Amino acid sequence: MTTGLIPGGHPPEPRPTDERMPQQRREPAGHAALHVDNRPRSSVITARAAASFEPVGRSVATARSFVRDTLQGWGFADIVDDAVVLTSELVTNAVVHAGTHADVLCLRSEDGVRIEVADRYPEREVPLQSSPAAMGSPDREGGRGLQLCAALAARWGVDYTPTHKNVWFHLDLPERPVGTRAAGPALPADLLPLADGRVRVAVLQIDRKGSISAWNEDAEELFGYPANDVIGKPLTDLAAWPHTPGTGTGIAEALQLSRWEGSYGIRGADGRVAPVYASHLRVRDTGGEPSTVCLLVRDHERAVLQTPSRVPSTDPSPASDGQSTDPFEVFIGSPAPDDLDGLLQRTVERARDMLDGDSAFLLLATDDETELEVRASTGLPSARQRFARVPVEAGPGRYGSARMPAVHDDLTAVPGAVPLLSGTGMRSVVTVPLKVEGRLTGSLGVAAEAPGRYSNEEALRLQFAADRIALAVESARLGELERLRRGSLSFLVEASDLLAGTLDRDQTLALMAQMTVPTLATWCAVYTIADQASEPYLSYVLHEDEELIDGIKSLLSKIPPPDPVPTPGARVWTAPAEVAHQAALRTSMRTLGLAGGPTHHVSSGIGPTLATASAVGGETVVLPLVARNRVIGMLTLGKPTDEHFRQEILELAEDLSRRAALALDNARLYSERTAISQSLQRSLLPPGLPHIDGVEVEVIYRAAGEGNEVGGDFYDLFPIGNGAYGFAIGDVCGTGPNAAAVTGLARHALRLLAREGLSGPAVLERLNSAILDEGDRSRFLTLLYGELRTQADGSAELKVVCAGHPLPLRLRQDGTVVASAEPQPLLGVIEDLELYEETVTLDPGDVLLCVTDGVTERREGTRMLGDDGLADVLTTCTGLTAGAVAARIMRAVERFASDAPSDDMAILAMRVPGLQKD
Repeated sequence: MTTGLIPGGHPPEPRPTDERMPQQRREPAGHAALHVDNRPRSSVITARAAASFEPVGRSVATARSFVRDTLQGWGFADIVDDAVVLTSELVTNAVVHAGTHADVLCLRSEDGVRIEVADRYPEREVPLQSSPAAMGSPDREGGRGLQLCAALAARWGVDYTPTHKNVWFHLDLPERPVGTRAAGPALPADLLPLADGRVRVAVLQIDRKGSISAWNEDAEELFGYPANDVIGKPLTDLAAWPHTPGTGTGIAEALQLSRWEGSYGIRGADGRVAPVYASHLRVRDTGGEPSTVCLLVRDHERAVLQTPSRVPSTDPSPASDGQSTDPFEVFIGSPAPDDLDGLLQRTVERARDMLDGDSAFLLLATDDETELEVRASTGLPSARQRFARVPVEAGPGRYGSARMPAVHDDLTAVPGAVPLLSGTGMRSVVTVPLKVEGRLTGSLGVAAEAPGRYSNEEALRLQFAADRIALAVESARLGELERLRRGSLSFLVEASDLLAGTLDRDQTLALMAQMTVPTLATWCAVYTIADQASEPYLSYVLHEDEELIDGIKSLLSKIPPPDPVPTPGARVWTAPAEVAHQAALRTSMRTLGLAGGPTHHVSSGIGPTLATASAVGGETVVLPLVARNRVIGMLTLGKPTDEHFRQEILELAEDLSRRAALALDNARLYSERTAISQSLQRSLLPPGLPHIDGVEVEVIYRAAGEGNEVGGDFYDLFPIGNGAYGFAIGDVCGTGPNAAAVTGLARHALRLLAREGLSGPAVLERLNSAILDEGDRSRFLTLLYGELRTQADGSAELKVVCAGHPLPLRLRQDGTVVASAEPQPLLGVIEDLELYEETVTLDPGDVLLCVTDGVTERREGTRMLGDDGLADVLTTCTGLTAGAVAARIMRAVERFASDAPSDDMAILAMRVPGLQKD
């Protein structure tokens, strides 16, 4: 950078121009019409400063410093802020967007300052005089310089040459109101501040413990206490401090600040509170002992001590050129962004430019005002800092509270005072609170890489800016919260519906993860805990990029799971990021041959490891899954490298975790009960069908109702002894568990009684008595029971008893179908039964079909399959095996009606194979 300062009264030399390309000055689009500014520059140029800046990013900050130092040296502090903002935008356009050198020229005149910024971009289309130039969107990354000129400058324009574009703006010097520190004209007596005949200034000195160590005569005169009565007493015993609801600021905090001004009261010796205006200055003696000197005057004489506002008063009437005088728009720019993020980002950029900082940041307070959340920054690694949270009362010493303005001369002397700036290279910082109606809503800070850049004067300027935008920020934040809460409510309603729609454990786990990613987090993992004695088990992992799921799953399986703490709320878990970082570092060192191992190609192995480390390198939080006062698992949410969760998202995740925990526990209970039910039901069915030489046997069983494996229908086939086999097919009245209980009684009783050598009628009569002994739990039962013996000629002899059951049908080889038994009384109704058995002989090729009434009573509207329909289907089964016969019958039953079966069904088919021909 080259600079030059030329004091004096000669106007600058005009820039050389090409006759073929005359200079043009253009007003911005949006004015009534474009015109050439023919008004002459000031006739007397009293000072001139010029500088040239290289096309690098750091030149923008250097240009801001150049303009600020120049104008302050000229005594034009009132217009420094506007000049720095405009210069920053125009130099940015030149060195960043156009990529050329930028020449800055500052001209001082009697009525103001003119600043010119020229670039050297050779290929530029010169706009036509009659064609209005479009400025573009105010939200664009670049191109806002001309809009700001229109908003802030008194006059401005653009000069074009073949190789240069020169943008200039003129800032008028404001009229200085009464009370500023600059010299002013003589004033009439009635405009001077009012004071008593003798102005008394009480001088107090307060030691580091807050006790009074010095008390002058004016203090004794004002408040009535002799020095001996107050020295050694805390100032708080005398001060009546005006507390603001919702804040913790008091006189103790004010005494710790390096400089403070404000009003409070002093309780006099007569018991009355005298309102005073005070100016505090923090000093230290030659021994390094700090104390505070307090100057106090009567409140109506505050003009004696009060530091005047640095911002000049504005005329409430609109400016003649139509420019807005709204202080908010002067700071933010017009139009202001509609969204909160845009408003915050514009705020930090303007604050950085105003104080000529290297970075700036803005934090918003949580609802309980205990934490601040980073929402916007510039000049800092924003991806790493966004949504990071810091405590409100962080940091040691006098800079510890975010509720008061604070200035840090050197952060290396107070490490940790501003946690947000740790490791960023920033040395000095000024922070001020954003307050609305006395409530802390945020904090605005500007930092620089050099130490000692800021003083309390800059803190007052930044506080004034913060007061201008606090209400707008709070309004935008409340609007964003309202939209987020509405979206959260809709999200939770949908999540509840989805979770309530399934009782499958695995599907519930998948739903939990899919609802979380990517809505709430970039990746998530679900740990489950079977019982209190079990360790957490990694059950499900999901990432928005499917290629990273296996890497994260492998990483999490190698580290201890988080502790199952039942405390509600999200807690940070650092293990995944730390372990992933170490693994990536080891892989990189091995790849580069730095760990003593073989050198590999960079792409082998390092990609997945680094990708996993990046995926889990951000903030990771764990939320407990608590249901029925027991921790049943943990929901782990993660962000990629250097990203943080915002508080509203964590609160939404906590609500989701409560619903998901209950759904997961319901699925677990349902799975356990289903497993128990299925195990008990399977115990009611035969373990398997025995093989009978000379007879084919096939069984098809369907229990009605979802999740039921056994209902009221049952079957059995078992060996009795001496080559005989017992078979049974029955139907208990009703369906479900109660019917299944009688089913178990009947099947096991049949086996036991048959193996005692009893005949078929005797077996059924004793079973009838056992059913009646069940009392209220008894159910009537239809049963077909028989004993089968194969014969030497290849036939089979069956002795059957049909107790109220559908009659068995016999299919002969010629295709005829006949009933093979007579109906008899069913079981479980009367005590004294007289049953008899009938003998049926199955010749080779014959089939005996036994079914329950769920088959014959299959309905479609008013139609029913019935015995005749079953016989018709069986007629078509000639020559089929027993398995084929049973399958054809079941297909016919299912096709007969479109509705799901409402009754249990059992089919038992026995066939004697035909004789083999030689």
